[in-house]
Amino acid sequence: MDARAIIASLRRGDTPSDADLRWFAEGLANGTVSDAQAGAFAMAVCLQGLGVEARRALTLAMRDSGDVLCWDLDGPVLDKHSTGGVGDCVSLLLAPALAECGAYVPMISGRGLGHTGGTLDKMEAIPGVSIQVSEQDLVAMMQGVGCAIVGATAQIAPADKRLYAIRDVTATVDSLDLITASILSKKLAASTDALVLDVKIGSGAFMKTLEEAEALARSLTETANAAGCRTSALITDMNQPLAPALGNALEVAEVMRVLTGVSGQGGALAELTAEQGGVLLAHGGLAADAEAGAAMIRKAIASGAVAERFARMVAAMGGSSDFAETWQTILPTAPVQRRIKVEQTGYVSAIDGEALGLAVVQLGGGRMIESDVVDPAVGLSELTPLGRKLSVGDQLGIVHAADEAAADVAETRLRAAYQLSDAAPDLPPLIYKRIS
Repeated sequence: MDARAIIASLRRGDTPSDADLRWFAEGLANGTVSDAQAGAFAMAVCLQGLGVEARRALTLAMRDSGDVLCWDLDGPVLDKHSTGGVGDCVSLLLAPALAECGAYVPMISGRGLGHTGGTLDKMEAIPGVSIQVSEQDLVAMMQGVGCAIVGATAQIAPADKRLYAIRDVTATVDSLDLITASILSKKLAASTDALVLDVKIGSGAFMKTLEEAEALARSLTETANAAGCRTSALITDMNQPLAPALGNALEVAEVMRVLTGVSGQGGALAELTAEQGGVLLAHGGLAADAEAGAAMIRKAIASGAVAERFARMVAAMGGSSDFAETWQTILPTAPVQRRIKVEQTGYVSAIDGEALGLAVVQLGGGRMIESDVVDPAVGLSELTPLGRKLSVGDQLGIVHAADEAAADVAETRLRAAYQLSDAAPDLPPLIYKRIS
């Protein structure tokens, strides 16, 4: 086969064959396809589209460009994926909660992208934790703990790793076909029985409108189900941070507050965890339906068993063996912690989630370039939610910074991200739509 012929066919609007796409994915993985050809392929897909069947074929070809995990376990293998937001640390709650309910969760996650936080960065905020594990160690963690939150090895979907880097510099990131193949090639390589997708919409999400979010959710669910993985999607709100904290160690602390009962019912973070978990437990045959599954998740968290399961996962990944008891003292903290107070009276009517995420990046809690070292301690906490009425002197949030100068910049960004008005706003729903 010839890369040039495949690209020319795509450019004309022809639908590539399964064999063409498999050959091209293998070429991405082994270097037979050049960077220039990969860029031309991505642009052709971006402009012409693939269609449902070819999108499925590309996804499976990219999955099969590397290792596909194989499990011999006595329960369903379940997983989730979020399209990214701020204060979204559901994965850290959901993986051990599902494991406590009888599932196995080999969650292959990613790092922060743009203004959104990364699950792997959050795990690495825990002293001693290593997110790079061998396939043998991952199997051992499934057998011993039931869950793991780890990074992909170089052998998992290598075609996607190469194509993603090229898309990033060729303005082809926003293709639904390529986004779908990129996300699902890695998830399907983990050989999951069922998957739930959390597609975010709002000021703190990449998708700003319901139409954009629904198009992505349908592309993902149609492709994953066609590939044999039972998949549903929830379109959920990101017009305010999901948790009242942004920043790696601060979000881990928020997770532990929910798991140990310090945060009471846990608010939207705990509720969305239960909703996603309920869908997965039903798909995996561990609950009669999503409602019963959500109740199982809530009960497991309330019992304290999920906190202990999370601590066992931390220990298996190199962290403290008593994390459930010591998290408040061993998580890193920033030297500067500044309470920010409002200077006017009004209701919180809008929050620019993307601006808050970028404020954390600027503090050092994310990456401006790929080689940046993340400071796990910095961020924002105790953020005021939408709809709350504030008076002069009330707290808007707390800035956690490495020094006073950085705190000054973050304070300005935090204030600018909040809009106050005389009237209370209509609050958005947590879940806009469910797509099976």
